[in-house]
Amino acid sequence: MRTRCRFAFALLLAALTAAGATLTAQEPPEKKFSELTADEKAQLAKEKQAAATAQKKLEATWKTIYRPTHVPDRVILTWNGDPATTQAVTWRTDTTGAKAVGQVALSEGGTGHDSLGAKVRPNPEKTKTVEGKTEFVKSDLFEAHYHSVTFAELKPATKYVYRVGDGATWSEWYEFRTASDKPEPLSFMYFGDAQNEIRSHWSRVVRGAYSDMPKAQFMIHAGDLINRGTADGEWGEWHHAAGWINGSIPSVPTPGNHEYSGFTLPKFGPKDAPKGEEKGEPKDEAKGEPKADEPKDGKKAAPKSRLSPLWKPQFTLHENGPPGLEETAYYFDIQGVRVVSLNSNEKQDEQVPWLGKVLSNNPNKWTVITFHHPIYSTAKGRDNKKLREAWRPVFDKYAPDLVLTGHDHTYGRSGVMREDNLLTGARVHERGTVYVVSVSGPKFYKLEKEDWMVASAADTQLYQLIRIDGDALHYEARTANGTIFDSFDLNKGAKGERAPAPESGGAVPAWIALGAFALVALVVLCRRFVFRAAA
Repeated sequence: MRTRCRFAFALLLAALTAAGATLTAQEPPEKKFSELTADEKAQLAKEKQAAATAQKKLEATWKTIYRPTHVPDRVILTWNGDPATTQAVTWRTDTTGAKAVGQVALSEGGTGHDSLGAKVRPNPEKTKTVEGKTEFVKSDLFEAHYHSVTFAELKPATKYVYRVGDGATWSEWYEFRTASDKPEPLSFMYFGDAQNEIRSHWSRVVRGAYSDMPKAQFMIHAGDLINRGTADGEWGEWHHAAGWINGSIPSVPTPGNHEYSGFTLPKFGPKDAPKGEEKGEPKDEAKGEPKADEPKDGKKAAPKSRLSPLWKPQFTLHENGPPGLEETAYYFDIQGVRVVSLNSNEKQDEQVPWLGKVLSNNPNKWTVITFHHPIYSTAKGRDNKKLREAWRPVFDKYAPDLVLTGHDHTYGRSGVMREDNLLTGARVHERGTVYVVSVSGPKFYKLEKEDWMVASAADTQLYQLIRIDGDALHYEARTANGTIFDSFDLNKGAKGERAPAPESGGAVPAWIALGAFALVALVVLCRRFVFRAAA
């Protein structure tokens, strides 16, 4: 009997080991460089050289395929106004022309706005021409003009066609649909970090999400869209991956820590900017801006983290956030949903009173918040305690429905939570928030299962599809090949009160089933042994 107890205990230990429990042996620490043998150091040097060579080849490819021309590229829809009556567009060209023009017309079944046989094209009675803005940007690869235009006074819930250019050279005609000016069914996509090998591996994720939800109202990108914020080639890959989808469905991006990285690359800035005031360069801290890098101990200090100078030129976003965080912390309302972007990279405390006002003065039934660093991490060593202490009390007070994040390169999803407690199974109208961490790119980290998780995954690319219709919200997380991995529903009453999210919609994970079986077997066998010994 003792042998059976030992066997059951071993089975339980194996199940916990599969779950990544702390009973498993620790992985041996990596050697320090000084501890490596001569052969290991030589091998490391070869690997570094190979990586540097591969990076140079990649950058040479970027210079070829992502070089700007006089033809508009990187066309992307965003919002800087009411989604029901406005639509912002941003695009890029080379520096041969500085004029920015957008044209918009009601969508028709044919080409009435731009008929092939017309003497004047496009039809001036059906097409509105809007002057845009142009900004010069010098990146690590190119000098380019970034242009933006905002179409205003549009009709709600209406399809439009548009194109952008300089008045002579144009993009193709794209199509978008304005939001309704009242609560109506809404759907959107949500992506965690794309970040690495975007063209190779992220392209099928964003395209797969579009194929599953082609009528989505918008796409949320929860930070780390790229790996190095100043690497123009990586932004080229990001725009290439989504392609014309970006020009058809508005994007709602929030910056991650990698949008604040890459400042060891060549300097960025407008040609004629005054010295010390180039876009993206260190500025005067007395003006509330990053302080210029200073030498330290005779050595040049590491560049101060700051937002990529490519962020604002290529995204035209709301400027209704706290001072200094324009186009990174913002909010808008769409069809009965308030969407809030927070900037988890800087000025976290300054965002607290602003966030409180945004959530307290909220007439919408549903609220979705996105930012990069998770309140609840999927790995113990990546816990963001300071951020949680600053922001979670606001979330607990106002109970936004979803908090959508990235950063940890794994997947973790809670039930309805408040004050670190899962509320699943509590009162029907309990108030709380569902927290999600997700990743859409090919870079993965180790997953450490925590009590707050009701669904989790490692080594998996995912995209999320969310549908809201009246009192009901339906959420799905799908793998890169479109398989549903996780799902849940939230339901509200007439007063906006919400029932808790159920457990994961997928099957019970194998490690849980194995662990439960082993535990039951251990208890049964050991009880038999005790009873027989007593007899």
